[in-house]
Amino acid sequence: MIRKHSTTLHGHRTSISLEDAFWDELKIIAEKRKISFAALLAEIDDNRPADSNLSSSL
Repeated sequence: MIRKHSTTLHGHRTSISLEDAFWDELKIIAEKRKISFAALLAEIDDNRPADSNLSSSL
């Protein structure tokens, strides 16, 4: 089920619609890379295509 997750991105509160399994996996990826969850989201956001929304890029 898709759920809204609240987080901080580039210093601003936002919500991202994503299935819990994807959200949990992103946390694992951040941990393995030894970066914060917010830093991983910011990296993905900064590198996504301009015509793509963040949820799709995640």
